[in-house]
Amino acid sequence: MALLSVIDVLLTVLGVVGIAYQMACVLAGFFHKVTVFPEAPRNKRFAVLISARNESSVVGNLIDCIQSQTYPSELIDIWMVADNCTDNTAELARSKGCHVVERFDQTQIGKGFALTFLLNHMIDSGVSKRYDAFFVFDADNLLDKEYFAQMNNAFQSGFKILTSYRNSVNFDDNWVSSGSALWFVRESRFLNNSRMVFGSSCHVGGTGFMFSREIMERNSGWKFHLLTEDLEFTLDSILHGDRIGYCGTAVLYDEQPVTFKQSWRQRLRWSRGFLQVFRYYGPALVRRAIKERDFSCIDLTLLICPFTALSVIRLALGILFVALGFVSVDSQLKQMTNGLMGGVLGVLAMMLLAAITCMAERDKIDATNKELVAYCLSFPVYLLSYIPISFQAMFSKPGWKPIEHRGK
Repeated sequence: MALLSVIDVLLTVLGVVGIAYQMACVLAGFFHKVTVFPEAPRNKRFAVLISARNESSVVGNLIDCIQSQTYPSELIDIWMVADNCTDNTAELARSKGCHVVERFDQTQIGKGFALTFLLNHMIDSGVSKRYDAFFVFDADNLLDKEYFAQMNNAFQSGFKILTSYRNSVNFDDNWVSSGSALWFVRESRFLNNSRMVFGSSCHVGGTGFMFSREIMERNSGWKFHLLTEDLEFTLDSILHGDRIGYCGTAVLYDEQPVTFKQSWRQRLRWSRGFLQVFRYYGPALVRRAIKERDFSCIDLTLLICPFTALSVIRLALGILFVALGFVSVDSQLKQMTNGLMGGVLGVLAMMLLAAITCMAERDKIDATNKELVAYCLSFPVYLLSYIPISFQAMFSKPGWKPIEHRGK
């Protein structure tokens, strides 16, 4: 039927465009070194925002990293919101000289609401005006000593919003942690780095990003509360005409889930969040892409496009139309065979992408060569598990749940 043909053409076109863009990003990222921003005066004052819920086992390490930076420590203040904590997270942070605001709210749960609470407190008390920019970190993060110095260089080069290189402290724990770690390393080297080459906007991850006081005041603090509040912030900024920069010389280390159950739960929330963001921001992105010829909007539209949802709809319609006798069984079997062959090629492409990432970033990856070979082979399993996760995300309403961190 015509409807199935239209969906097939749409999926094919989107798939070809997406693959071509990914190939261009890999080539640009592989041959172009990370942008090094010129040295800038170390005179800007920064506020670090940390949302922590029962993170006493790890948050002290992050605080120590921040306080031992090469950037002047007197120009960095740490503000933490102890969000519904039942342990001694707040007391630990205070003992290390941090400003701590405690929040107890079981109705509005999640990092976005916690950041809103924290920034509202800072705005109402007048302290937000002390700072030139604000950093957002998760409690389990670790930082290179030059992190703030490098971000300051990029900030003073003109970027009002910046993201950084996201590495992992537990890359080599197992295939689950390595899957997440490879994903973020690939994103840093072959997406954000390439976007800097193309002159388009990057997107911030859930941690390791910075925004200026001007951006904070425009947003009246933090107004982003979808399940993927970082992506929501990215799209809102792009729709305002901001270009988000990437500072690849500022390296952050994140702790990845080590059990498949934890990883599934986390990615289910992300997948549901992507659907939310597409619903609220997709049409506006397309309009701006057409009206302003903004390549960043095209790029981010491809990022949030629900390919899995479209594929599930196509499969369901195919089965329904066969059952009703509108199309032949043979035509649908042929379509499924072509899809299966494409899937096999996709698996090989995933292994190749993982291998290229490992080769390009070998000096930053803490794993043996033998482990890297195993992780490249398991990477397609990690990515293919997104298919059932994305399917579940279409019908479930996952809430925010903390992931237990062990620290390194």
